[in-house]
Amino acid sequence: MLAELMIAKGMMPILMKTRNGGHWTVEEKAELIEHLRRMAHISPYLIALALPGSVLILPVYAWWLDRRRLNRRD
Repeated sequence: MLAELMIAKGMMPILMKTRNGGHWTVEEKAELIEHLRRMAHISPYLIALALPGSVLILPVYAWWLDRRRLNRRD
């Protein structure tokens, strides 16, 4: 999740380009769409961490994110 957030960090200069009087190129628009799609995939995880009391649900959250549990045979 941290890697995804670091990739999305490059989105800010592109977003600020129009605010500073520039125009987006076709490549920049495609890059923005890709950034927004990546952020849409990680937003449920971020919402769960931002909720009040999220520290109390952290063990359940960790269990849910554990991909290895899907491959285990109990």
